[in-house]
Amino acid sequence: MNVTRTELPDVLVLEPNVFEDSRGWLFESYNARTFRDATGSDPSFVQDNQSHSRHGVLRGLHYQIRQAQGKLIRVTAGEIFDVAVDLRRSSPTFGRWEGIVLSAANRRMAWIPPGFAHGFLVLSDAADVLYKASDFYAPQHERTLAWDDPALRIGWPLERLRLDAPIVSPKDAAGAPLSSAETFE
Repeated sequence: MNVTRTELPDVLVLEPNVFEDSRGWLFESYNARTFRDATGSDPSFVQDNQSHSRHGVLRGLHYQIRQAQGKLIRVTAGEIFDVAVDLRRSSPTFGRWEGIVLSAANRRMAWIPPGFAHGFLVLSDAADVLYKASDFYAPQHERTLAWDDPALRIGWPLERLRLDAPIVSPKDAAGAPLSSAETFE
């Protein structure tokens, strides 16, 4: 597995070793020992989630203020622009974001540790996103950071959508700006 550190050093891009021949291909999408050796992190994943979204859907930016979740994200169909925002006040990268294109074709995965908000924008006609979470979903602790907060200046590739604006849920449209969001120490 190839591991690339992003400008947010705790957010990692993982590229599995793919074995291809005339029959097709195979790769190991997750192995606890390989993940630990490659990332230096040893989360205990307790939940797998999968979503299907159509072109132009933006989900996020979500996080849990308690029972914070680390997420290992991959795309099984389509393409997304995946975003992590550092919400750890003690971090030198607090309030900064990282965007990564994940797709079924590039087979990349993103590791986003606890303490970050997460969201994605669907760039293809549709996308199936699968992610492992290191803690259980706790709706009472879920928070939403405003995806369009001007203070964050996230470079969503909206020009690729050929839409006036992304499609967001009412909850995501009502996300809090960083200036008033609950954050981590």
